[in-house]
Amino acid sequence: MKWMEVCEHYPDRIVLVEALESTSINNIRTIEDMSIIAEFNEDLEAWHEYKKLHKNSPDRELYIFHTSKEKAEVKEHFLLGLEIVYDHAY
Repeated sequence: MKWMEVCEHYPDRIVLVEALESTSINNIRTIEDMSIIAEFNEDLEAWHEYKKLHKNSPDRELYIFHTSKEKAEVKEHFLLGLEIVYDHAY
């Protein structure tokens, strides 16, 4: 699902998504295609679900976004050779 479709189907919601297709340019990771895992009213609920899923499947590319955002993108940060991705879109 494209971000515009997500925003249409889940207006003014917090969504937990899994990236199916993404690109990185100049340390900005853009999620181009995604699947919706869950929607939430509260950000704390979303973070609890994110942590649970990430603990069980750390290789999955999971993100939390609010659908009021124009784009589904995050800023990438690197630390000691390990990629650390922080979600600046929410």
